[in-house]
Amino acid sequence: MAQSRPTLADVARRAGVSKAAVSRVINDAPGVAPQTREHVRHVIEALGFRPDPVARALASGHGEVIELVVVDDPAIFGTSPYYGRVTAGILQELAGGHAQLRVHVVDEAGARALPARMADAVTLGVLLINVPPALASEFHDRCAQVVAMSPSAPGVPYIGLENAEGARAAVAHLHETGRRTIAALHGQAGNACAEARREGYSRAIREFGLPDISATGKFRREDGYRLTQQLLATHPDIDAVFVGCDLMATGAMQALADAGRRIPADVAVVGFDDSVIAECATPPMSSVHQPVEAMAAAATRAMVRRQLAPHWRCVFPADLRVRQSSAASSQDR
Repeated sequence: MAQSRPTLADVARRAGVSKAAVSRVINDAPGVAPQTREHVRHVIEALGFRPDPVARALASGHGEVIELVVVDDPAIFGTSPYYGRVTAGILQELAGGHAQLRVHVVDEAGARALPARMADAVTLGVLLINVPPALASEFHDRCAQVVAMSPSAPGVPYIGLENAEGARAAVAHLHETGRRTIAALHGQAGNACAEARREGYSRAIREFGLPDISATGKFRREDGYRLTQQLLATHPDIDAVFVGCDLMATGAMQALADAGRRIPADVAVVGFDDSVIAECATPPMSSVHQPVEAMAAAATRAMVRRQLAPHWRCVFPADLRVRQSSAASSQDR
């Protein structure tokens, strides 16, 4: 019986390194010590290993792929402004070349099988969104080029935003316009961006001596609506709401309108992301700007140019865009 051809896993086992290290050597990517790199090359030669031309197509420069892995409900992926902006940023960076984008939208259980399945087929790299830290670490161990769209497990490269600073700026703005009972709607625990925005809110209310009036849910419109109803029932005197994402904030604004609260005369609202829905809201919504397209493009560029190495990161500033939804309170006008 003919012997099967050696795999990337065979090279890793013989060389005593991870599959990710072998991939980095094959792709001439950073993150491998010179002595280890030379050792792996000797093992590759000794075993006669050749990368799968269909999976990689690196020699011709055709068929290279950015893998986008999103852990979420596929229905949400299709309607979320954030995911659309990420996709747009990737495609803008890939425009004019031969590389393509492949999207994997799965729940957490389905995501667990992806690192092993994708390891030998990854060409340009893998961009991770909402992937739990332990799973992100596994992707990084198995694949040569991995970057997360927020801080993740130690060592995993990531694109980040000054989330805490942006949230603090939002609360400071509301305080400056005369608001003194500033509630917050936070995203789910375990989401790095949501946690950082919660930290920024907490820091600001301590600084200004304000009460902590918070609720936590998912970055969904319906959660914003439901949580705002609950806050109004328990804290009818709130005069401002900081919301951890624009989509959630649209639900909050609807709940306020349904309760007969005028925006901003009775309750001011500030969201986060500065997506198109912030400008299209009624009234137009103040929001902390997150340059999602530029962030996704930067991550893609780093993979295409093979610039990623363990602990690589790129952090963007967050700035507040003030619109009608957070105009000064009536006593200050």
